[in-house]
Amino acid sequence: MKSKGEILLYQTEDGKTKIDVRLKNETVWITQAQMAELFQRDRSVITKHINNVFEERELDEKSNVQNLHIANSDKPVKFFSLDVIISVGYRVKSHRGTQFKSVGKY
Repeated sequence: MKSKGEILLYQTEDGKTKIDVRLKNETVWITQAQMAELFQRDRSVITKHINNVFEERELDEKSNVQNLHIANSDKPVKFFSLDVIISVGYRVKSHRGTQFKSVGKY
């Protein structure tokens, strides 16, 4: 994996959901909106679980969040690491959360 970053297309087993996943610093990164799509939950539910992951100190926010500039955006967008994605997946009891773990194994 290149440290400068790459983009990989992740597709669920049923083919219904496709997400552009960023690969950087030996992990994958997706946005909150992408997590909502992946786990098929409302964005507010994802926000609540992300906040709880950091408030409960399950993960360190500084090392698991990156603010990146993306096309067609006026401001940086928060991207969350694979560890956050998995933690949120377990919290929302999503089977897709456990499936997604294999994306980060490179």
